Amino acid sequence: MRHLVLVLGDQLDHESTAFDGFDAKQDVVWMSEVEEECTRVPAHKLRIAYFLSCMRHFRDELAEKGYEVEYHELQRRPSDDLGRSHRERLSAVVNRRRPDKLVVVQPGDFRVLDNLRTEADALGVELEVRPDRHFFCSPEEFADWADGRKELVMEYFYREMRKRHDVLLTSDGKPVGGEWNFDKENRETFGRKGPGEVKGPHRFWTDAVTDEVVELVEHRFGDHPGTLENFDLPVTHEKAREMLRDFIRDSLPDFGTFEDAMWTDEPFLYHSRLSAPLNLKLISARECVELAVEAYEDGHAAINNVEGFVRQILGWREFIRGVYWLKMPEYADLNALDQRLPVPTFFWDGETDMTCVRQSMKHVVQHGYAHHIHRLMVLGNLAQTLGVHPYAFHGWHVAMYVDAVDWVSLPNTLGMSQYGDGGVVGTKPYCSTGNYVDRMSNFCKQCPYDPKKRTGDDACPFSTLYWDFLDRHAEAFENNHRMGFAMKNLSKRREDTEEMQAIRDRAEALRQEWIDPSHPWNSPAASS
Repeated sequence: MRHLVLVLGDQLDHESTAFDGFDAKQDVVWMSEVEEECTRVPAHKLRIAYFLSCMRHFRDELAEKGYEVEYHELQRRPSDDLGRSHRERLSAVVNRRRPDKLVVVQPGDFRVLDNLRTEADALGVELEVRPDRHFFCSPEEFADWADGRKELVMEYFYREMRKRHDVLLTSDGKPVGGEWNFDKENRETFGRKGPGEVKGPHRFWTDAVTDEVVELVEHRFGDHPGTLENFDLPVTHEKAREMLRDFIRDSLPDFGTFEDAMWTDEPFLYHSRLSAPLNLKLISARECVELAVEAYEDGHAAINNVEGFVRQILGWREFIRGVYWLKMPEYADLNALDQRLPVPTFFWDGETDMTCVRQSMKHVVQHGYAHHIHRLMVLGNLAQTLGVHPYAFHGWHVAMYVDAVDWVSLPNTLGMSQYGDGGVVGTKPYCSTGNYVDRMSNFCKQCPYDPKKRTGDDACPFSTLYWDFLDRHAEAFENNHRMGFAMKNLSKRREDTEEMQAIRDRAEALRQEWIDPSHPWNSPAASS
């Protein structure tokens, strides 16, 4: 054999560089379902099933194209697996096939890349790591952009990407609509009447391959968190493109305007839910951007909605990946505020009387998904102000979200959400009292807690924990110019020593009530 081409679970791209120069007479594709990738964190059952179903469909598509694919499926009984770890399986195939070279596209996880290099060296076989052209910007290009900058500001990177790829620019190189960023127009709420009927993202029936996977996961990983009752995501490139086209037609015209809004029992609203197929490479990032721009040019969607969607993909997604590869592996160990707690127990099952958290966790448990405000300003906000270890929050996120791959999850959780990197991704902590949730949703009207109260049994935990968080970390924030207003308010709050002590006492009581260090799913609490 010439090349053994390794295709990982988040690399299901027919245009991948892994297949450049592929010779069906000399090369073989190798794919493997491995238990350790399902149990390294207590993965949501839907997350496991989605990855396995997409991998099996991709295998079948490669076989139809005439590629030889050596594929290892998980069995119902662990004892029937051909090796329990990735290393064992790769060692077995290399010793049997004797390839001249291993070929792999750059993985989305530093740990996986490091392990592959170690394994290849131990096996005495060359490993060629090829670039991932799914992305607009390579890690090397990002490093060149970042070189010499005191701060890595996403907005400046985003503008550079718009210029480099000629996206939403006028003929003289100016931003379409006169602004680079229309975020200020994308913070609308639904008002008292709510969103009304929302069509939401396309949902798909399962097929025989997926049904087989679902049965396997329920049998073998039935004690994992989450449910398999709502498997409705696209598992092939064709279906993923159908989902993208439907989003552009049905939801993009309102996406940006209401992207920060939340409402009872509405997990998706106008959000695309494309993140999972996009991160597994079932659809192209370029196609997402191109179709969105076409929608603006055709008059189908206004600039604020289109620009907001483009910014998430061409700006934020590329920026986050750049930060990941620029800062790893040291980045994973950052804990700027020295927070140490595991996630609350209800982050695994949603069993809490806080309406906003219960609603957010309902989406996660049922769909392995919640849109970005649920992630950042409800669940992330609560974890941060409570004192959760930033890597523990990342481990929980990777476990519970279908779309989570290390490169995208770690900077978003440890960095932006938990401020664990001390300001690399976000220049200030994303924290708030319960008033933010009250403004952006209808949750507080159905909740036993009052967002305007800081102390007492009926005080909103967000409002209590916000002031306790600022109080505990006042020294860390005192020179942060973006925290100036908050720190002035804290100084005023501290003048009432009795109330401030009541806030501290209640915050500690909440930690005692919510945190169970012995919970069996809290294994991600320690950094890798």
